[in-house]
Amino acid sequence: MSFAKQLAQWDFDDVTLQIHACTANDVQRALNSTRPGLKDFMALISPAAEPFLAHMARLSYARTRQRFGNTLQFYIPLYLSNLCANDCTYCGFSMSNKLRRKTLDLAEIEAECQAIKSMGFDSVLVVTGEHETKVGMAYFRQAIPLIKRHFSYLSMEVQPLAEAEYLELCQLGLDAVLVYQETYRRRTYARHHLKGKKMDFDWRLDTPERLGRAGVDKMGLGVLIGLDDWRTDSFFAALHLKYLQKTYWRSRYSLSFPRLRPCSGGLTDKTQMTDKQLVQLICAYRLLDSEVELSLSTRESAQFRDKLLPLGITSLSAGSSTQPGGYAGGETALEQFEIDDARTPKDVANAVRRAGLQPVWKDWERSYSQTG
Repeated sequence: MSFAKQLAQWDFDDVTLQIHACTANDVQRALNSTRPGLKDFMALISPAAEPFLAHMARLSYARTRQRFGNTLQFYIPLYLSNLCANDCTYCGFSMSNKLRRKTLDLAEIEAECQAIKSMGFDSVLVVTGEHETKVGMAYFRQAIPLIKRHFSYLSMEVQPLAEAEYLELCQLGLDAVLVYQETYRRRTYARHHLKGKKMDFDWRLDTPERLGRAGVDKMGLGVLIGLDDWRTDSFFAALHLKYLQKTYWRSRYSLSFPRLRPCSGGLTDKTQMTDKQLVQLICAYRLLDSEVELSLSTRESAQFRDKLLPLGITSLSAGSSTQPGGYAGGETALEQFEIDDARTPKDVANAVRRAGLQPVWKDWERSYSQTG
């Protein structure tokens, strides 16, 4: 059974009611469980769990240290283009937004790579707007091998591709792909995706399965917090994760927690989830799964990120720019959204050390990515 068929068996509103019906006893049972399941996860993200947050944080800290030690992986996004053929209500790259468009050529990509390497990074996340004709496979065939020469681990967050295309990119050096469903409620998805191929809910939903069949090393999942009820969407992300882990067990998995950020022409509401609730969600995911990687970006403030570091996070971006050419020299008018933590990578690394953790700039060798 595909995940799309499994998802069709669930009703979004019914799940919302189940989560809000959880009691303190349900939460206590979940905290006492040695192998929490999805019902336990419902309890841990419910309003009933809020009084147990300190207990959740202690357990999350212990399980993270047990599995990942005191290390915290550093990565940085590399934006190649802000061209986009979609119109989404929450994104600065949307085709209807009046901003200057830019796609890096190979010389500019080389300059960006050198600037990033000078900061110490060996893991990079390649990001583009979703434009299949101008920033599609022909472009990726040139860009990926160039970037891979500089970095041991290469992730992508671009438009969903076909299985054969993912297989080809893996052979060129691709290691991981991030593809966020944004929201698992179809009508909410339709309300925020107005034009372009991203309107196709099912094509996006099926992307991780194409990745699994292509043998990608790692997949990144997540929802855009603020489009719909965060608790319910997060439950469906957990459901998706468990399905993929069982079906494509050779791949590794990561989860991210992007909250809406201000952007050109986009939504700015960030009130649907408080900072305390984000802590609750991160701890709940860690208690559900001690193996999954949890990533936190510069969307969040420096002070808040520092407090979150010990509680379950295993991967952290630093020094991020969300505009093409932003490291070797660029214009803020080209950015996808505003970052909040604007500290230098060195400053973030020092904050990590003060928290008793060790920043890791490299944990992968290129030879691990070689196929055949």
